[in-house]
Amino acid sequence: MPINTLEYAKLFQQQLDLQIEQQATSGWMEANAGQVIYNGGNEIKIPDIVVQGLADYDRDNGFVRGAVTYKYQTHQLTMDRGRTFSLDAMDVDETNFGASAANVMSEFQRTKVIPEIDAYRYSKLATKAITTGNSEAYTLNESDILKKLYSHIYKLADRGVDMSQLVITISWPAYEVLINNESIAKRIDVGQFSQGGINLSIKMLDGMPLIPVSSNRMKTAYIFYDGKTSGQEVGGFVPDSTAKNIHWIVSARTAPIGISKTDVVRIFDPQTNQEANAWKIDYRKYHDLIIPDNKLATIYTAVSE
Repeated sequence: MPINTLEYAKLFQQQLDLQIEQQATSGWMEANAGQVIYNGGNEIKIPDIVVQGLADYDRDNGFVRGAVTYKYQTHQLTMDRGRTFSLDAMDVDETNFGASAANVMSEFQRTKVIPEIDAYRYSKLATKAITTGNSEAYTLNESDILKKLYSHIYKLADRGVDMSQLVITISWPAYEVLINNESIAKRIDVGQFSQGGINLSIKMLDGMPLIPVSSNRMKTAYIFYDGKTSGQEVGGFVPDSTAKNIHWIVSARTAPIGISKTDVVRIFDPQTNQEANAWKIDYRKYHDLIIPDNKLATIYTAVSE
């Protein structure tokens, strides 16, 4: 009996989205997308709520009437990426297609998709902070790195951001320098950090999660290959020649809204595939990072000079 490719496609789509949320170092940002409306394609709708402030209570006339504006803002997802894969019919039959395809797609996401999504999100987050004046150029130095990091934390605290809600995303080179600082030992502990429905045990700095990230994902600008232009056939991404290193990003956990949607995965069996005697899998990923204007003041970054 032929396998139900529609059921496989639906299952793959759900599992691929969950894999990114759980395994991307920026996966925690997707928890902020809970109220986002997505009905397929490259558009999302994000709720925007505006309320008025307090007014004086009048003992004769009672309450002053207030207004609430609740509307949805439509955003187009910037990144529209995809690939098609073939699994030769001689290597994969109906009985092992599910396992083989799942392995291929899982490895593809782990090694190619997740690093790209992380890199895009961090570069956009840092760039937004830089353009709004919430950044500082800094050279890594073991003697003053802890003081410098806390100066950025306290800037956000002074703006009313609850320090217990801050997340510190830090490059591995900066993390190494930070951990070697002699003053940090009494401030470090291990705690639980929830992401994608699982709890991760990570180091905390005075209760603030420290999330180390590979330095190749922590640049201010990238070139995302189109897969067609000469020299870009391999796809993927590389740092732009103008990019600075991102040492760390301190942000309120609710500030970045990470969007990652696997559009309908299409699977064609060898009898349907007109191009080759092979299983064909079409993969399309929409992703983006949205930072509401009223959250820009809750982000601060340190970059290389």
